[in-house]
Parts: sequence; structure tokens; C-alpha cells
Amino acid sequence: MAATAAQIARLRRMVDEPDDTTYDDDAITDYIERYPLVDERGEKPYTWDTSTQPPTQDENDDWIDTYDLNAAAADIWEEKAATVAEDFDFRADGGQYSRGQAYEHYMKMVALFRSRRSMRTISAEKWPVESSQDRSWIANLAEED
Repeated sequence: MAATAAQIARLRRMVDEPDDTTYDDDAITDYIERYPLVDERGEKPYTWDTSTQPPTQDENDDWIDTYDLNAAAADIWEEKAATVAEDFDFRADGGQYSRGQAYEHYMKMVALFRSRRSMRTISAEKWPVESSQDRSWIANLAEED
């Protein structure tokens, strides 16, 4: 699993980080690789090896590197917002200084990219599985008189 140069470049444009002054390519790659997605063929990024205890994840060699760049961008914007969170608005010598607007802008970018994240689903399974013999009644079945 590795982010491509095109994905790194795209994420840099999404978060307004054109060079590696703040975020080098390794840092950008780490953000990208936090959010692997099922690829266009339905392959998951990893498989479970249940022969070990506890089960372990193995990389799926058939998986095409596919990541949620919007989720990664939201994380970076949130981190950038934290760097300006202490800035505040003030007036001095007849001037008005609105330094707090940067934080508000960054948080709007966080909300924008969080709203564009890829959908994820979680499957819930009942445990323990009940057998048909465990049922003493069936819902919506007419009762006998």
C-alpha cells in the first residue's frame, strides 16, 4: 500500500500546501494511507488471517491503491486550525485586527472535506446466532384461539 505521486500532489492542492515546508511527502503519505477504500473491483485493502490467534491483517495483493483524499484533507485542515486557535480579534490604536477569522476559515474547510468523505458501512451480526429451535414465538403470526 502506497500513495501515488498524483495522490500526494492532489492532496497538497486540496489543503493549500504547494511545497514541503510544513508537510513533507512522507507526512502527506501518512495522512493518505490512514483512509484506504475498497477499490473499483470490490477488493478490500487487506484480508484477515484467521489461522493466527488473534487474527491478523494481511495486505491484499489484488487491491488497487484507493484512498479517501477528502478525509485526509479534513485531518490536515483540522491540524492547521489548531495552529491558529489561539489567535483572537482585537482593536488597538484605532485599528481592528481580525486574526480569529483564520481559525473560522480552517474549520469551514474541515466541515467541507468531512462532508465529502466516502461513505463507509459497518455490518452488524447478531451473536450468538440463534437456531430455529430457540424461537418460542414468531412475530406477526396469527395466534390460535
